[in-house]
Amino acid sequence: MRGLFITGTDTGVGKTVVAAALCAALQAGGERVAAFKPAVTGVDELEPGTVADHDLLARCTGQTPEAVTPHVFGPALSPHLAAALAGSALDPGALIRAGRAAGADADVLIAEGVGGLMVPLAAVPLAVEYLVRDLASDLGLPVVIAARPGLGTINHTLLTVAAARAAGLIVRAIVLTPWPAEPSVMERSNADTIGALTGVEVAFLPRVVRLAPQELAAAGAGLGAARWLGARAG
Repeated sequence: MRGLFITGTDTGVGKTVVAAALCAALQAGGERVAAFKPAVTGVDELEPGTVADHDLLARCTGQTPEAVTPHVFGPALSPHLAAALAGSALDPGALIRAGRAAGADADVLIAEGVGGLMVPLAAVPLAVEYLVRDLASDLGLPVVIAARPGLGTINHTLLTVAAARAAGLIVRAIVLTPWPAEPSVMERSNADTIGALTGVEVAFLPRVVRLAPQELAAAGAGLGAARWLGARAG
């Protein structure tokens, strides 16, 4: 498949906004885009006025939320635990098939993980863990990492790059977000240092105040999606 797998250095770093901005920008550029996220947790704990990850991605691609995400859980927990508390377990094979099916009729698949690369999706028993990193590998997609621009991001980002490369994944880019209009000396240094130490392109996504497709597309247009994806087949 032609696509990208969006992961983060941690939970809450903005990877869904990065994924949505890529979806919206590519869609606005004439690509048929599909989004996929293996599971969404925490829907019972959303703040007023916010939308769930799969709802936001669906708005940017024209899919239904159910087509984006096969599993939705109320508590804000790791998906393997959320599933266990719900009396179920995520099946790795079914997740792979769902991801491939989501992208079957699209030019581009934008897959988004849950938390970071080392988050378990299935861990029953714990000796046979299936991580977010394994799903990215099984889908055969290069990785884009969403990371914070501030203090601590160098360590978190380098660890994420190392985890990806240890599994044979290609890291296409690192997106620092939300990138301020006037970055500090530290933030600029963080970007330069991460780029130098990883050899990976560092891109910047500003804060998107209104998470609507048009605004996300405008913000995502400044990323290197077309370059990271390469040319269309044929």
